[in-house]
Amino acid sequence: MKEGPDLSRVAALVGDPARANMLSALMGGTALTASELALEAGVSLPTASSHLAKLCDGGLVRVAAQGRHRYFALAGTQVALMIEAISGVAEAVGPQRTRPGPRDRAMREARVCYDHLAGERGVALFDHLVARGLLDEDAERLTPSDAGRRWFEALDIDVGALKQARRPMCRACLDWSVRRSHLAGSLGAAMLDTITTRGWARRDKDSRAVVFTPTGRRAFERLLAD
Repeated sequence: MKEGPDLSRVAALVGDPARANMLSALMGGTALTASELALEAGVSLPTASSHLAKLCDGGLVRVAAQGRHRYFALAGTQVALMIEAISGVAEAVGPQRTRPGPRDRAMREARVCYDHLAGERGVALFDHLVARGLLDEDAERLTPSDAGRRWFEALDIDVGALKQARRPMCRACLDWSVRRSHLAGSLGAAMLDTITTRGWARRDKDSRAVVFTPTGRRAFERLLAD
């Protein structure tokens, strides 16, 4: 047996179509019940429970009990980044599914990637931050510059507090639909919180789409024009 991580084990967990659909559903960052995930995967509840047990044992999904219900969520940001990266490869080289149109168009414009903004608007935000020198980007890491810290703090985002947290503050996440990076990490999550808290956009209740209001769209575009 070769040394190093067992890629085949993780690949087998993700590669089953039902489990892949469950993991994709959990990319919205919301914990779901086994019944809800069974509907997402198109399988019976007993079959869904069997798949979820394998995902939990494999470390890709965690479960929490609340009252009589058990809620499942991705095990962490590392798993979410893996799913987004695999989605990018599937989009580039895999067979294409039939797209129903309006909902997918909304997903491509703006969506939640676990807990941060993805899609065209997420990529536009990342491009602006790098082009304006608000993020310092090198081969090793991604960090806010002094100007970037002031820019985020003008949006009431406490960069200092995020820096002290255990979670990585800035990460570049390859966007599956645009195939360029968007901002992940605690700073990316804080940006999405700011966008929704200010009423610029809302989460679509039936999908991962983030729907901007006309006023919010203008405010977001002004933000990237500064």
